[in-house]
Amino acid sequence: MNKYKVIRKPPTVEDYLNIRNNTTLGPRDEAGARKGVQNCWFGVHIKDSEKTVAMGRIIGDGGCTFQITDIAVLPQCQGKGLGKKIMEVLMEYYRENAPKDAYLSLIADGEAKFLYQKFGFKATAPESIGMRYIK
Repeated sequence: MNKYKVIRKPPTVEDYLNIRNNTTLGPRDEAGARKGVQNCWFGVHIKDSEKTVAMGRIIGDGGCTFQITDIAVLPQCQGKGLGKKIMEVLMEYYRENAPKDAYLSLIADGEAKFLYQKFGFKATAPESIGMRYIK
């Protein structure tokens, strides 16, 4: 982690789109990304020299409901603890700033569930399942 710099704010829109385009998150429309990045509750990104190589955000209403989203690390930097560091920073901010009875959720894709379990997240199925709507 010594060569990496943790920045406690969202990445630029350009860096956000670059990471999405080069990971399994996939592309997003620039106008939508601009709104999303500007309106997140909290964000963090990690730089290697001047290049943003990892990111994560918390979105929500600021009081009752929050969701961790856009956790991603560029392929060439994976396996170095950057995803874990992103989660540590996000969880620290959430614990210090969200109301005590707020609800925090996330969608765990694939093996990422093992990382999130280390931070106290548990599967909600079969009581509830995640659903999505695609426009």
